Amino acid sequence: MLVRTFGCALMGCAAIPITVEVNVEIGVNFCLVGLPDSAVKESQQRVDTALKCYGYKIPGKKIVINMAPADIRKEGSAYDLTLAVGILVASEQIKGADQVEDYIIMGELSLDGTLQPIRGALPLAIEARKMGKKGVILPIQNAREAAIVSNIDVLGVENIKQVIDFFDQQIEIPKTIVNTRKEFQESLNEYEFDFADVKGQENIKRALEIAAGGGHNVILIGPPGSGKTMLAKRLPSILPPLSLEEALETTKIHSVAGKMGRYSSLISVRPFRAPHHTISDVALVGGGTHPQPGEISLAHNGVLFLDELPEFKRTVLEVMRQPLEDRYVSISRSKYSVEFPASFMFVAAMNPCPCGNYNHPTIPCTCGQGVVQKYLNKVSGPLMDRIDIHVEVVPVSHEELASQAPVEKSDQIRARVVAARGIQKKRFQNYPGLFANAQMSSRQVRKYCVVSPAGKALLKVAMERLGLSARAYDRILKVARTIADLDNSENIQTEHLAEAINFRSLDRDSWGK
Repeated sequence: MLVRTFGCALMGCAAIPITVEVNVEIGVNFCLVGLPDSAVKESQQRVDTALKCYGYKIPGKKIVINMAPADIRKEGSAYDLTLAVGILVASEQIKGADQVEDYIIMGELSLDGTLQPIRGALPLAIEARKMGKKGVILPIQNAREAAIVSNIDVLGVENIKQVIDFFDQQIEIPKTIVNTRKEFQESLNEYEFDFADVKGQENIKRALEIAAGGGHNVILIGPPGSGKTMLAKRLPSILPPLSLEEALETTKIHSVAGKMGRYSSLISVRPFRAPHHTISDVALVGGGTHPQPGEISLAHNGVLFLDELPEFKRTVLEVMRQPLEDRYVSISRSKYSVEFPASFMFVAAMNPCPCGNYNHPTIPCTCGQGVVQKYLNKVSGPLMDRIDIHVEVVPVSHEELASQAPVEKSDQIRARVVAARGIQKKRFQNYPGLFANAQMSSRQVRKYCVVSPAGKALLKVAMERLGLSARAYDRILKVARTIADLDNSENIQTEHLAEAINFRSLDRDSWGK
């Protein structure tokens, strides 16, 4: 008897339908074809043992299983349930031959028949809806994630016996229902960290507000213990809330990467990723033999924070240059290529020198001549060129730490950021994919960052006296445009330019010498 069941393979952030054809006939053999990897081939032992726990078995007949399309590599153990159901129906141990084709069935089997969670439940459910399927059957741990997709039945099961009884029409599996919009709205402002926890550092908070207001990349440079990491962790709390479309896109990436928590549904807060400096270039940007999203894609619509920036390997940092500009990663293999989105705010932190005390207000630097500049040169010019805002962080004084004065909360800062982003959304409404000042091209900078004669004179003096590099010119104008938006000013004023110039510390000829 020939039976078809359906599963899905992951390709990038999308799911590709896989048809599992099971034929049971007279003879003795078990043949699994269609480019299965080792984990798929090993499913025979898992399925056999799991079925025996409930009084079923793989029949001692000739069983041929084809996983189509046969030219796509099938990976992982998530096909266990798909294969098991196909074998049971084809050998007429259970009914349901007319029902199994209405569902996409996926799940990894334990030896006792219970189901383990899988990766990619959300794109799987999206593909099931596209295919016109009635629903999906998958482990209960993934059910809420898949239930984000509307107009499809999501049946979460704990073990294979429930699936058998469902197709034998002995039980009804309750549908998992998630009110996506309600849950999304309720958890929009659930941030672990708040700027109200930070004493002092008002100039750094202002810099991060500007960075959030225009989507600018920022680097914090200062001695150990000055609060760089503490401030960076609070940046997502002042970014504009995710839209429902952004939340779905972010959730899909985390689902494909297997980073969704059990029984979780929609990611409703902007991600914050902080990989260790020992990370490899593939782990950062994505890839591998079977491409997976890297840290920069997991930070999509959120913040990527690299602490101790000079400690990262040079090759790791250089592979970020293209994604920072294009906001996506393209990974090519001999037979196919996949794209992962990577639109994130880049935040870096570093010590100013090996001893960490260069420019410290009280502790002298013990580094020799030229050591500071050599340390800074570990970060390449092209990468530094993509960072709009440079901020020097100094330690907080005891008086500021002991102060009981009220501190501005993240909600108050976020309100100003959202207002500024609203101005930019209206400004760039005719430019698809452009939503923040940091993304402006040189032509758009000339159009939207017009300065007065007094402003031009100030820029000229700054370039000459402070020794600012030519690459700083456009960056200053972009940041000044954001500062003007935060002030709800139609034109860039001289004071906006002056503040923006202060955020180019590392471009000054005198810095580090």
